[in-house]
Amino acid sequence: MIDKAISPASIQSMLQTLRSHQAEASGKAAGMPGATELNGAAGGVQKTGFSDLVSGALGQVNNLQVQSSEMRDAFDRGENIALTDVVLGMQKSSLAFEATLQVRNKVLKAYEEILNMPV
Repeated sequence: MIDKAISPASIQSMLQTLRSHQAEASGKAAGMPGATELNGAAGGVQKTGFSDLVSGALGQVNNLQVQSSEMRDAFDRGENIALTDVVLGMQKSSLAFEATLQVRNKVLKAYEEILNMPV
């Protein structure tokens, strides 16, 4: 089992998957909406609020967790899913959740500091 997991073909497959995810993430980062984004249909500028950005980010984290859970369940049922894909999905889900948790902690700390400022 371990020999199969560390075979050259398995390693190459995992590297290819990581590279494709990296390319996908780079493309999304370049196309991410900032404070403003162009609205192609109206030709004007549409402002995106902080709550919209937070909701979108939380939605993405939730989607990663749902996908990870579905992949794990499918693997447990014996469907034809590579173990490396399941583990990679679980790690992406975990990392996204941890990053979200750290952002929440920083926002909460900043809020508390503002609350304790003398007026």
